[in-house]
Amino acid sequence: MENYLENLLFNSVEKNTPENIKKDSVFDYKSEEEFTFTLTKEIVEKLDLKSWFNAYKKEAMVSTAGIRGPQNVLYPHDTRFPINTIGVTLATLGKALALKEKYKNKNLVKLCGCEVRYNSKIYMDIISRIQASQGITTIIPQDKETMPIWLASFLAFKLDLVGAEYITSSHGISVKNATKDLNEQGSQFLPDESMEFVNQIENILNTVEKEGKYEIKFSSLKDEKINQNVLTRLNKGIDLYIEYLNEGVAKDLTAIKNFDKKIIIDNVGGCAYKTTNKILEKLNISEKFDWINIKEDPFFHSIGKCAKKDKNNEEFLYDWSLDITVLAKKENGENYFPVIESMNYKEKLKNYPTGTVSLVTDPDHDRLSIVQKDSIKNLEKIKKAGVDYIRLDNDSILSIFSANQAFLMIMDYWAQKTLKDNNHKMFIVKTTASSKSWDEWARNNNIACVNTPVGFKEIANVCKKIEAQINNNVKNIVVEDVFGNKIELGDSPRLLFAGEESGGMIVGAINPIKSHMGRMALAMREKSASEAIILASDLIASLKDKTLAEHLINVYEKNNIIARFDTRQDISYYNESEMNIEKLKLQKTEGEIKRTKNDVYYLALAIAIIQNKITLENAKEILSSTFEELDFSNLNEIKFAGDGTYLNFDNKFVEIRPSGTDAKTKAYAGGSNRDELIKYASILGNWEGNRNDTYKKYLDDEYCSKVKDLSLKIYEEYTKSGASNEKFNPADFDWLLK
Repeated sequence: MENYLENLLFNSVEKNTPENIKKDSVFDYKSEEEFTFTLTKEIVEKLDLKSWFNAYKKEAMVSTAGIRGPQNVLYPHDTRFPINTIGVTLATLGKALALKEKYKNKNLVKLCGCEVRYNSKIYMDIISRIQASQGITTIIPQDKETMPIWLASFLAFKLDLVGAEYITSSHGISVKNATKDLNEQGSQFLPDESMEFVNQIENILNTVEKEGKYEIKFSSLKDEKINQNVLTRLNKGIDLYIEYLNEGVAKDLTAIKNFDKKIIIDNVGGCAYKTTNKILEKLNISEKFDWINIKEDPFFHSIGKCAKKDKNNEEFLYDWSLDITVLAKKENGENYFPVIESMNYKEKLKNYPTGTVSLVTDPDHDRLSIVQKDSIKNLEKIKKAGVDYIRLDNDSILSIFSANQAFLMIMDYWAQKTLKDNNHKMFIVKTTASSKSWDEWARNNNIACVNTPVGFKEIANVCKKIEAQINNNVKNIVVEDVFGNKIELGDSPRLLFAGEESGGMIVGAINPIKSHMGRMALAMREKSASEAIILASDLIASLKDKTLAEHLINVYEKNNIIARFDTRQDISYYNESEMNIEKLKLQKTEGEIKRTKNDVYYLALAIAIIQNKITLENAKEILSSTFEELDFSNLNEIKFAGDGTYLNFDNKFVEIRPSGTDAKTKAYAGGSNRDELIKYASILGNWEGNRNDTYKKYLDDEYCSKVKDLSLKIYEEYTKSGASNEKFNPADFDWLLK
């Protein structure tokens, strides 16, 4: 079945790729020798690179996690797709030129890594060769082996590199790819950082327009500035990372070592095994784990994929992505989890005892999901906890924990281990879309809670703002969250936990992490599934025979948590699995219009309240006149969340947020009544965005047409407020490169 589904993909790509594109690679990106690619005006026009650039620039301004998109998996030079060899070439050159401008006459060293996606090693070659031709040394793994993104991030910070590049599209569908840009801190680029290199790309295209050509040099693959020795000498960075873990989540592994059951790691895509299994071996706990999907596979072992039939009764591949919490409806209206069902846990867990937990990680190994085999006798407890589930057999069910639920248990457990002998003011950082239960838990435990827009770069940005004040010996550190709340943290705060509802988390360090040059960090800049696996396993082992659902109920009750339920509605305005790129582009363009219309409807209310153009009561009148089936009487606030609109009620929240990378709307809700949450998220998320007379009475079309630009300015002010002004000075890398 696996080969059959992948062949459906390949056959569709072959069918939808014109012969002239198959034959014309524009330049020989497979050549191993040094060469120069001359980008001419004719090539720019022929490939319509200006249209490609305009779409790329647009996404760079709002992207939450790299500038990502579909690619032609068989012919990666196909510039009809957002990700292609020409685009990666221009982006890499733009980044190299921006770096050289920022750090004049400095020895520049970057790292480049990838996971298992199609064409990733081709892109790695392009990146390292162009950087080498520009005098930038690129550290890559021996034989271009895969590595997790958190390791690339960790090493960028720890080794004081000028940054790193990582090729991934996270848990997106198989045909997607992206370059995730990491700065000298190891954190993902904020939009203003992306615009630095995007402007360089624009300059290149303008030069071609004026002068007719632009020469782009590629070094030989054997160039000494493409360095495979550093990571080999550093044992891939694993030893450095274990030092970090031993100061944190691996400090006391007694519970895991005494655990008498197996914990499963489901290694979706296969990238995690080579690194994480070595870490577990060095920590002397590897025998406690069984691995699924050790083999690396760009098709992700067919997980999340199925065959469907079009109107002509011809089969095509449909990809649900790798998000195990995705809900769909069968023809009879019944809800089901298509990704979970494709993982075949009925067979995988058949010979494992009740209580067995599977820790599911994604292709770049930064997200973690948790499922547990449970007895049918515990069904009422599972329902009481608000945990989703599927039937495995007559006696067993599979509990499917959202990251909101799993991470609440993890942060509660970590607090018990950490806070006993700790005199620092502790804080957590969470994205606004994450569970309201996290805010409640923090309040109950006298821990500060900082809310950020969606995206782990936003979490890293908060930590960096706090670190800047620590470095300046500020006695009462204050940080502002995205809602405008000023949060006091004392003189030497420490991060307890940071996470997001999509499955990414890190914990902080009691003793700040130091780079080779002595730079300080309260936490790493990128989410890590390895760190999460160790801490989750520690929690699981500590529970012995108690199930996670039972423990979740205890955490709710112990912390007086009201917002026990969460939901997320993903509204996609097009079929991501469409292999005809022209149809895909058209559908996506039409979908982006719908997405933006939905977004602006709510966004204008939030921005108008900030600007005192309307009151909350005016906004409630508008909403009530539009959504007569919903009650807005206990709506307390409408807030701009940096990348969406947050409606805060007495007993729930609803956030409507446009995807930063796709033609999708995401509607999140959390509170005390699950059915009510689903109702509000579904209705508000699916709203087409039409503005009625009541709306127009307060806000006209002209104001609404400007509100997106206004919101970007407000967001930019938020990201820059309190940011460190300290300039990074690249080190002399003789010690590293010798």
